[in-house]
Parts: sequence; C-alpha cells; structure tokens
Amino acid sequence: GQIGLELNEKVCVGLEGTVAEYGMLAKEDIDEREVLFTVPRKAILHQESSKVSGVLDKEKITLDSASSWVPLLLALLHEYTSPQSFWRPYLSLWNDFRKLDHPMFWSKEERDTLLKGTGIPEAVNTDLDKIHKEYSDVVLPLITKYSEYWTPNIHTLDLYTNLVAFVMAYRLEDDDEDEDEEDKAPNPPMMVPMADMLNHVANHNAQLEFTPESLKMVSIRPICKGEEVFNTYGQMANWQLLHMYGFTEPFPSNSNDTVDIPVSNFFTAARDFELSLLDEKWRLLNQIEGNDAIIFGNQGCLTDSTLNTVLKVFCMSQEEFLDLKENEGWEEDNDEEDTATALSNEGLPKLKTIWKKLIHGAARLTLSCYTESNEVAEEKDDPDKMLMEDKKSLAKLSSRQQRALHVRYGQKSILHKLLELTN
Repeated sequence: GQIGLELNEKVCVGLEGTVAEYGMLAKEDIDEREVLFTVPRKAILHQESSKVSGVLDKEKITLDSASSWVPLLLALLHEYTSPQSFWRPYLSLWNDFRKLDHPMFWSKEERDTLLKGTGIPEAVNTDLDKIHKEYSDVVLPLITKYSEYWTPNIHTLDLYTNLVAFVMAYRLEDDDEDEDEEDKAPNPPMMVPMADMLNHVANHNAQLEFTPESLKMVSIRPICKGEEVFNTYGQMANWQLLHMYGFTEPFPSNSNDTVDIPVSNFFTAARDFELSLLDEKWRLLNQIEGNDAIIFGNQGCLTDSTLNTVLKVFCMSQEEFLDLKENEGWEEDNDEEDTATALSNEGLPKLKTIWKKLIHGAARLTLSCYTESNEVAEEKDDPDKMLMEDKKSLAKLSSRQQRALHVRYGQKSILHKLLELTN
C-alpha cells in the first residue's frame, strides 16, 4: 500500500489454482484492455532505488567492465540481507531461493544426462564460469571495500549465484527509450513487485506496458472468472524457459518451441555427397556467417537467410564458387519472403533434392546428439515418445526429469518432422 501500487479488484494473487507457486487469478470476468495493476516507478527495485545507489554510482568505472546485471545484484545482496531495508516486505516473499530450480542448481551429471543434446548444459557452464569470475574479480573486491554495506562471509558466492537465478527468473527490462542516454548500457534489469507474480505461457492474456510514470499490466483479450492471468516473457522456446526461468511448458503447448542445428552438421552432412571444394567453402562460410546455429521452429526455418546461404555455397559448382570468391559476394537474387516460404514446412518438400538431403543429414546428426549411443530411432520407437504417451511412467518422473523431457521431446519432434519433410 505505502508504495502506491494499484490493483484492480477483479484480480487476486495467490498460490491456489495457479500453474506454479504464486500466480494471479481473475475473481470476475475481465474485458480486453483492462488495467489489472499499476506499479509506480518509485516502487521498482533497481540499482538507483537501492540504499547502496551512492556506492554503485561512485564505483561506476569499476562496474563498467562487468555485465549490466552486476549493479542490481550488488543492490539485491545488500537489500536482501538488511533487516531495515525498505524492500523487506517485497523480498521476504522470496525467502527461499532454493525453490528456484534452474539447471544451474542441478548436479553436472543430471544436466549432462537429462539435457544432453539440448544446448542447455553448455549454456549453464558458460553462465557458471561467468558468475564465478565476476564474483571474484568485481563483486568481492567491492564488497570488501565497503564493509558498512556488505560482509563477505554473508554475501557469499553462493548467495550471489542464488540472486543471479532470482534476477534471471523475475527481472524485467524497460523498453522505454526516453530513459536511454547515449552512454548508458542498454536497459539494466529491474525487479517489479506484482509483475513478477504472473506466470508465463506462449498463449498469454496480458502484457506489460511502460509509461514514464509507471508500469501497467493490461489484458490483451477477455479473461473469464477463475482463469489465471498470464504475462509473456517474449517468444521463448522450452530450452530457453528452462535455462533462464527454471520451468517449461508441457509438450505440445509451447508454440514458440525451437531446436538449433549447428552449421557444422551441414558441413558434415555435405561430406557424403561429391560436392567440390568443400573445405574451402566451409572456411568461407565461417567468415561470412560465423558459426551460428540454424534455428527451426514448428513452422519451419527461423534463420532462413543463413540457411539459404549455407546451402547455396555448399552446392555451388567449382566455377560459381571461384566467381563468388573473386567478387566477394553475390547478388541477392530472391527476396526474403521467397526464402522464408521456401524454407517453411510447406516449402521444404519442394526444395531441390540436394538441398533436402543436406537438411535431412544435418537433422539426423542433430538427433543423434541426444543419446549416449548416437543412435537415431524412428520417431515411433523414440524412448521419449513412448514415455510421453505412458501416463503411468510419466507420473513417476521427478520434476527435473519431466521438465528435461519436455525440452528434449519438443526439440526432437521438430527434428523428426524435418526428416519427414525432407525425405
């Protein structure tokens, strides 16, 4: 109340009837474009609204080398452990961060077995290295210097890591351009009371709108009494949701699911066909496209111009390729819409045979990464598919096993579909 947060009386927050922990429910029918709550800017916890904002400002240069999250994390370290904190009522809702179950809290063995092939173990290893390095190089020296605000034996690496997961799961980034001065890093994250109570689904019914004075949660379609109010964190595949937020949408409800096929898998697949100058083509592709992955979603390829380039270069005749190298590029002959259509699920079966074979080969190689044996089962024999269809066995899985299954199976079903379309 004291911070001026306004809540529409048609909604309430609670633990009952929601998909996970806290959530917001409609107590009455809600129309489209109704404001569900308003959070004034002064009620938002960020680096400048914390008691340690002075120190963070003074140490700006030291902090510039770190990620844009570090100032907020330093503020949270102080506010979370200070009994006098203005933010105590808000932060006390999260008295146990161990409930956050991001893969970074799983054992390495669990990640490597349950999430093999999904891309998450590699992403988590990168995160953990970065967190350790940032804590020892930036955070620890700073908190040691300002002992009136922080104590190294309370503000440990362990607490810091927990707060990173908290920020990952509940942060919001302001999309308000006016506040963005030239020299400021792009929109540092902030913690928004009430907004972080809402759960996410791809098929959401509310979204956050920013104004200079406040943030408003607005319904984007009618919501019926008893329905949960869902926000969106953006178009997130299940592997991103699990990595960043610690949850997944049960298969097949996540319409934004995707799978990455490494460009190197197209190169490996190309070796089976007598394509000329393959190694030189691969070197050139690495220069123009880098080593990004090709991303496929439920409707086809989402990085169609990259895939178009990769396929085009691998399949060039010797003459065309030498010509390409001499002219340092080619004329883009087809427009983007055509490429997107050609590489969508509708277009894939109509592609040239060699292009289909390369996509097919790369998809098979990607599928082989999910198992120790590198075997690719037919879709009907896929153990994950059998598990998904066996309600009894499914119910026996732990929460981690279930979420990992949703990620794996969502990715594999996109790959199986791709095999079918390019057969």
